[in-house]
Order: sequence, then C-alpha cells, then structure tokens
Amino acid sequence: MAQPRYERPLPNAGRPLPMTELAWRKEVVFICRLLWDKGYAIASDGNVSVKLAAGRYLVTPSGFSKGFIEPDQLLIVNDQLEVVGPQHGAARGLRPSSEMLLHLEAYRQRPDIGAVVHAHPPVAIALSIAGISLARCLLPEVVMTLGLIPTTDYATPASTEGAVIIRDLIQRYDALILQRHGSVTVARTPFEAYLKLEKLESAANITRMLVQLGQASPFPPEEVGKLVQWRHDKGVMKPGQAEDFCETCGVCLRDGQCRLAAR
Repeated sequence: MAQPRYERPLPNAGRPLPMTELAWRKEVVFICRLLWDKGYAIASDGNVSVKLAAGRYLVTPSGFSKGFIEPDQLLIVNDQLEVVGPQHGAARGLRPSSEMLLHLEAYRQRPDIGAVVHAHPPVAIALSIAGISLARCLLPEVVMTLGLIPTTDYATPASTEGAVIIRDLIQRYDALILQRHGSVTVARTPFEAYLKLEKLESAANITRMLVQLGQASPFPPEEVGKLVQWRHDKGVMKPGQAEDFCETCGVCLRDGQCRLAAR
C-alpha cells in the first residue's frame, strides 16, 4: 500500500515560526517518513520529539514503524514521561518509548533545543563498534556546522543509562553517536535535527571509505584553525568545544584567536 506523504509545513527560513500542534504533528510524521525511507530507522527503531511548551512534548509512540505512523498517533508527555491530555481514537492505548528518557535529558541540559531525533544510522553504528571515532577534524563542512561528532559510552537501550551517557556531551554538541546503538541529533525543529543526522551519516560513510582505502590524509592544522576561528567569530562555539578542538585537532583558541598547539 502506498504511504501517504505530507508536505513539510516549515520553510527553511532560518528563523523559528509559530506552529500549531497539528502542524508539528505533520512535521514529525514527515521526518519519520524520511528516517524510514533512508534506512535510518527500520522496523520500530528510532524516535522523534518536539518541545511544545515547558514540560509538554510531542513524541512518537513505542512499537511503531516510522514509515507507517500517522499524525494522530503521536503522544503528548510531560517531564516525567507521563501521557497528558485525552487519549482516544488512533492514540488509544499507545505509550511513549522509554528511549524518550534520553530526549528529556537533552531538553533538560539545553533550553535552546526544540526537537530531538534518535535514529539508527548503520554506518555510524558500525564504526562505533569498530572503535573508529568521528570526533576528528577531517571534513571542513562538519567542523563548521557540527564541530566534532563524539561517541558516547555504551548504555543499555531504553534504560536510564541512556540519559546519563549523553548528559555532558549534549551540552557541547548537536550530534552524538551512541556506542553500538545509534545517534542523537538536536536542533530547533525536527527537520533541522534530521539534516544534522544526514551530515553525521555522510561523515561516517566517508570515514568508512578512507578506512577501506587505507588512507586518511591529515587535515592541515592551519586550515582547521580557520574553521575553528569561523565558529568562534560566528558565536557558535559552545562551552567546552575549544578545549576539545585543542586536544583532538591541535588547534587552540587563546585570547579569541586560534593558535596551533605545540606537539
């Protein structure tokens, strides 16, 4: 049976827009379709959420394929992951996934976050199992937009451990790889969080190719320094990122300017 398609209600205008709950529901379903189409969330994997207001979140229900979910099957939960408001029709008897504990932790740590996407991108997961990190300076567009892409420690899926392992890293980064499990990307909207997921998996694919080729030409530190300086000048460096760049890539910010670390 052909799946219904929903036009994305948010133009990519670079600014937040007032949204009705129904519009957010359609936005989430649109992202769920993309996750399913791209193979980033097979079977009942993955989940998406939107912060509607303080202590009020629109979330995908547990046990549903993201390719077949409908707007009226999404749930609204509070900070305790309790379903709030009436449950009737298509949403009757549905429950949020315990993976949403991870989402709630992201919202607690980052008041600027409006949406969370948890997916299972296969190449990124494979690299995490192989012990190959994406927290390296290889691709200029990744450094500019995401900074680094760190990998968390392992946590049992759908457990409270999932919230603990992202707690520190999510304060500094918008895209994380969950060891052996998946990814978490955050942004103002589900669409923006999804785009960060695409960039994460693209970086993973390129890294895999470099491993297969047996070559990974180092990115000249002076060029990385230009990108780090750009992030600083644009005001997108989060607290702690400068130290990470210094340790990982040998490019350190001192007095607001990039310097190459003595090695």
